[in-house]
Formats: sequence, C-alpha cells, structure tokens
Amino acid sequence: MSANPPLLSQRFRGYFPVVIDVETAGFNAGTDALLELAAVTVKMDENGILHPDQTFHYHIDPFEGANLEPAALEFNGIDPNCALRGAIEESEAMKDLCKVIRKAQKNADCQRSVIVAHNATFDQSFVNAAIERCNIKRTPFHPFVSFDTTSLAGLALGQTVLVKACRAAGIAFDQNEAHSALYDAQKTTELFCYMVNRYKALGGWPVENKE
Repeated sequence: MSANPPLLSQRFRGYFPVVIDVETAGFNAGTDALLELAAVTVKMDENGILHPDQTFHYHIDPFEGANLEPAALEFNGIDPNCALRGAIEESEAMKDLCKVIRKAQKNADCQRSVIVAHNATFDQSFVNAAIERCNIKRTPFHPFVSFDTTSLAGLALGQTVLVKACRAAGIAFDQNEAHSALYDAQKTTELFCYMVNRYKALGGWPVENKE
C-alpha cells in the first residue's frame, strides 16, 4: 500500500463524479416529465483504482402540468399512473438526491459534484430543470460541466452506443434490462470506471504527478 494513497478529490481537480441516468416522458427538460432517476457514486482505492460505490434510485411522479409523450412512454415502458411504481413527488426525490450527494461529496473532500452520463447533456438538462422547479438552492452539481461517457467510449473503445461500449469493455449487458434508469446508471458506472482505470493502467494520470 502506498504511504500516500491517491485521493478521489485529486483525480478530477476537486470534482466528485456522480453517474446519473434518467427516464423521461419526452426530450424537453422544461416541459416533459422526469419519471425515474438513478445515481451512482464512485470511490477510489489505495491503488488509485475507481470502483462503483453507493446507489440511489427514485421513481418520480410527473410534476404538475408536465407533458407526457406517448411515444416516450412506449419506449421506456413506464406507466406514470401505476401505483406499483412507488413514485414520490419530484421535490422529495430531488431534495433527497442533493442531500445524499452533498454528504458523499463532503466525505470525499471534493468541492463540487459533476454529472457523469451517457449522452450527458440530456440527463444533465433534466436534473437541472428539476432542481430549478423544486427551488433547490444548495445543489451539489456543477450547472454545466459534465463527463460524457459517449465521447469517452468513442475515444477509448471506438463505440458510442452504451451496450456496444460495455461489450467492447467486457462488461455484461442485458438489453432486456436497458431503459431502466437504475440498470443503465449501474452499467454506465462500470463503463466509466473501466475507462478511467484502463487509462491509468496505460500510463495516464500517474499518482506521482497528480499535482
């Protein structure tokens, strides 16, 4: 074990990566409902290897006046009116998410959280819109910085589709489970960790030069 183990806070210049995946009722973050959200944090071991850590998952009721596109609901298979979903109000979900991420960020000695997602602009736009609707002032997330695993996978693996990128990385992926925010967030986290760790193994971000 290194006498001075690497710290997650030093790996991404003080950013705390949080992998996010959302399922929605359309493509417009300002008008279409946010229906499901999953978040996975990461941790770094004493050798500087990144691993998935905590998972947070919410089924969310459409906000008042939200648009529900039938084609989007057919695609993700979500019935917003199904009581078995166990959905909660958007404000409850977002306040809890921000609370647990702020705590994890603080424990990692990081200054700000950064959203990691596959096609990150989409997920980030829905998170930002929900936080604004819920009038949350202490958001842990950077408003526009993100890490897009689509771009990273295109560079590292020659693939941009999540299932193809995972398989290229040797990560099992069940397409029957896809389009669940929880499953996709977990697989995106595995992919993100694989690419960061692979870069390190090839000589990138040497611990001795992390300053």
